[in-house]
Amino acid sequence: MSDKKDLVSSKKNLMTSIDNVYEMYIRMLALLSEITEYTAVDAIERSNKHFPTAEDLNPNQKLLHNKFIVTLQKNPDFQAAVNKYQVNWNSEPDFLKTIYNKLKSTPEYAAYLADPDESLESSKEIIKFIFRKIILKSLNIIQAFEDKFINWSVDKEVMQGMVAKTIKNFSSEDPFKNKLTPISADWEEDSKFVQDLFAYTLRNNEAYQKMIAERTKNWESERIALMDTILMKMAICELLNFPSIPVKVTINEYLDLSKDYSTPKSNSFINGILDKILGDLKRTDSIHKIGRGLIEE
Repeated sequence: MSDKKDLVSSKKNLMTSIDNVYEMYIRMLALLSEITEYTAVDAIERSNKHFPTAEDLNPNQKLLHNKFIVTLQKNPDFQAAVNKYQVNWNSEPDFLKTIYNKLKSTPEYAAYLADPDESLESSKEIIKFIFRKIILKSLNIIQAFEDKFINWSVDKEVMQGMVAKTIKNFSSEDPFKNKLTPISADWEEDSKFVQDLFAYTLRNNEAYQKMIAERTKNWESERIALMDTILMKMAICELLNFPSIPVKVTINEYLDLSKDYSTPKSNSFINGILDKILGDLKRTDSIHKIGRGLIEE
């Protein structure tokens, strides 16, 4: 009973960690939105100076009406996600002020304000600049995300890709016609795959460990990176329990993961061990593929 409870709890934590990536994405979009909104705050502060200039009294607020951001703000899915995650960057006014002031000092922002083009496509360029060159290079903002999300260092690239894809794919000024970027193209199917892979790997942990141990007898256990062991167990699990996934797809997938998440030598090490284990599994007729899983190319 305890093992079952542990599995349920672990799966819940896994799905929460995946949802955190989506929350990270929504918070970043919301930050971009709030930075454009700060244009109005800055305009008020400038007009309240003791000796405001003509420009202070009539500042260029083009960013406040940025078409990409306006469309995003009116998107019902974005509004729902902001409410779900209770995102409110206004509670961090110093962050917004620092970013906005840094933006104001750049030639890119000056060029944006001087350009009469206010089309949706044109509006995306300054948003991409703010995201890539201002926000992602702000140590304070990075620290804020690190404090909020324990896996920031690993998940940030996924989040960045999702933001970039959203900016690219928002092609209509009708907010109802644009879609936010999902975690995956078919999350219902992929969610089941993730949970099944996780559960099968845990349930068969000892058996998979034994297979690996048999093929690493000449290696001292402390020399084998923990991540390498985890990746090999997942690969064995996928080979044995997911008949529609081709063998080569599985092997290549985990070799790619090793490049991103393990040591420089892990790729060749994992490839060698999995090749031997694959041979063992084929000799015992343990691998049974169907449909697309039969593809060898």
